[in-house]
Amino acid sequence: MQNPSPQTYPPKSVPVAELLAGTRLDPGANITFQVFDVLRDLIVSVKLRPGQRLSEKEIAAALDASKTPVREALIRLDEVKLVEIVPQSGTYVTRISVSRYTTACFIRLQLELGAVHDAAIRPDPRHRVEDLDGILGLQSDALDRDDATAFFELDERFHRQLFVLSGHADAWATARRSQFDLNRARLIRRRHRILRGPEVIAEHAAIADAIRARDPQAAEAALRAHIGDLDRQVGVLFTDERLHGLIELPTAN
Repeated sequence: MQNPSPQTYPPKSVPVAELLAGTRLDPGANITFQVFDVLRDLIVSVKLRPGQRLSEKEIAAALDASKTPVREALIRLDEVKLVEIVPQSGTYVTRISVSRYTTACFIRLQLELGAVHDAAIRPDPRHRVEDLDGILGLQSDALDRDDATAFFELDERFHRQLFVLSGHADAWATARRSQFDLNRARLIRRRHRILRGPEVIAEHAAIADAIRARDPQAAEAALRAHIGDLDRQVGVLFTDERLHGLIELPTAN
């Protein structure tokens, strides 16, 4: 599949009310948390575009909720840098931050190095390396179908399983909280074309093989080769035309 042209990608913003159509909140659960989760998922999946303005009134009407929990949810999203509340102007989905992207790469690398090391030395006996093989098979199927969304979801599942296999499943949640901008950039680039699909599967297989061989050094080396160096990761943000206008470049001091 060919790259979309920078003139046609990303598509125009879809009104938040349209994206929320059909969403029903559970009146018996915390409304603020539910609104937060719904909007967070729309932002991280890039259905709400970086820079898009959000209307508290429209969100409340679409979800049949009062403005107070919606306002509280937006404040929480502002705290995790997914929206920016600008006084006298409005609330906007934040652009992808190079700084947060770089930090996310660093955190992911360090935590996953520990996960693959422990998975190779002392894997959780409740899980098997074959679970990784199953995910790889599904990834190959997604690649054959050119299904970028499924490929991305399976990529996430593979990396989560590394933490599960290592016995540090709870650490995945810690890693995930720092990955919002990293995942937004990856999704934008994969929305129309799975990048490095065969290479990703081969790199995943190398990680699984090293864990199977109980070789922690090889597992760490395979992970480093897969995630890559930070300079290359950050360089993607500057050179990929599909991200132009959607990223917040670092300012000179």
